[in-house]
Amino acid sequence: MVSPGPESCGESGASAAALRRVGENGGVSDATPETPAPEAGTEKVTVRRAPKIPAFLIGGGGVGAIATLILTSMFPIDPLVGFGPLFAYFSLFGVTAGVLLGAILALIVDYRSKKRAKTGEAEFITEKRPEEPTA
Repeated sequence: MVSPGPESCGESGASAAALRRVGENGGVSDATPETPAPEAGTEKVTVRRAPKIPAFLIGGGGVGAIATLILTSMFPIDPLVGFGPLFAYFSLFGVTAGVLLGAILALIVDYRSKKRAKTGEAEFITEKRPEEPTA
């Protein structure tokens, strides 16, 4: 986009020079700033295999739903209610119990993984970005 010249805007000579500088990138420095050297070191870290808790919760809910299906089909069904609503009602309890058991199992596995955790040293490198000059 081309801006109108200073003559058409009625501007003074000083602002005309400023307008020319903006178009010629007058405020941008051509010098590249020095990049600081990266810092390196070592740090003690703890490494362990932690369980994925959502997988235990979903798995527990699935086991609870299957157990509810088996238990519901083992007993006689009320003809006025039907199998579907009866299964859905008991699924509220079965899935909830399954999720609860899955959470307890996940906490036990997580506790055991903390016991098996190993400590080691990790090397790291920190690179700092050069500070950009302010106008």
